[in-house]
Amino acid sequence: MAKRRARGRDVSGILLLDKPTGITSNAALQRVKRLFCANKAGHTGSLDPIATGLLPICLGEATKVSAYLLDADKGYRVTVKLGEKTTTADIEGEVIECRPVPALTRAAVQTLLAGFVGDIEQVPPMYSALKKDGRPLYELARQGIEVERRPRRVTLYSIQLLELRADELDLEVMCSKGTYIRTLAEDIGAQLGCGGHVQALRRTLTGGFELCRSATLDELERVRDAAPAAALDAYLLPMDSALQAWPAVRLTRDMAYYLRHGQAVLVPRAPTAGLVRLYDSDQEFLGIGHILDDGRVAPKRLLATAD
Repeated sequence: MAKRRARGRDVSGILLLDKPTGITSNAALQRVKRLFCANKAGHTGSLDPIATGLLPICLGEATKVSAYLLDADKGYRVTVKLGEKTTTADIEGEVIECRPVPALTRAAVQTLLAGFVGDIEQVPPMYSALKKDGRPLYELARQGIEVERRPRRVTLYSIQLLELRADELDLEVMCSKGTYIRTLAEDIGAQLGCGGHVQALRRTLTGGFELCRSATLDELERVRDAAPAAALDAYLLPMDSALQAWPAVRLTRDMAYYLRHGQAVLVPRAPTAGLVRLYDSDQEFLGIGHILDDGRVAPKRLLATAD
C-alpha cells in the first residue's frame, strides 16, 4: 500500500498568536495552519471564543512539546461584571439573576481576593470542554442537562486588583493549569453577595511566553500576501523555547547515537531527577529525556530529525 503523502510544508516551530475575540481556538489554529501551509499543527490550551490573547501554536515537530505547554502556568487579565449571574458565567450567557452591587472599597476587595490565593478547589462549569461519557459538558449544558462535577484542585499564585469601578473589577490573575477564570469570577461575585461573570478575558502569559511577543492573524496575513509562505517562518520560535525551565543535557556523538536508538546513557554531571532537554554535540535539539533511578538519561520524546 502506497504511503500517504503529507499535505503542506514540513515546517516546525512555535508561533505565539494573539487570538482575536469571536473565534474558537481551533478556528484560529486552522487559519494559522493554512497561512503557513503546514502539514501538522496543534494549539496548547483552548481559549473561549470571547477570550483574546496568547495562544501558542505548535507546528510540525513542535507538536511533540505541546503537552508541556498545556501543563504550564498561565496569566490573565479579566474584567468581572458584578451584579449579574449568567448561564455560562461569562458575557455570552443568558442573565439568570440580578442583584444590587454593594458599595466597595479597594481595601475590602483586596482582602477578599487574598482569600482566593493559594491551593483552592473549583467545580468546573457546565459550559466547559470536559467530557462526560465521551460528550463535552457544553453539549449537555446546551440541552439543559446538568451533571455532577467533581471539584478540582488548582493553584492561584496571585490576584491583583488593577481597577475598581461601581460594578466592575479589573484583575490580573496568575494561576496553574486547569484554572477556570469564569468559575473564579462567579465565586468572587458570590462572596460579594451580588453575583458576577466574566465580561472580558485576555491571556497574557503561558509558561515562559509573554503576550508582548505574539503576532495577530491580520499581521500574519499581511506578511503572507506580500511574500511566500516561508517568509512567515521568521515568526516561529525554536521548539526547545517551550522547555527553557528544564536543565539541558549535552551529549557526545556516541551518547546521542545510543539514545537515538532507545538506550539510556550515563552522562557525567547530569541532573539526578526529572525531565531534561537533550542536545547533540553540534548543539542541535534532539528532544526530551528523563532521568532514571540509576542516574542514566533515557529518551522520552525525540524529534524525527533526531532519528
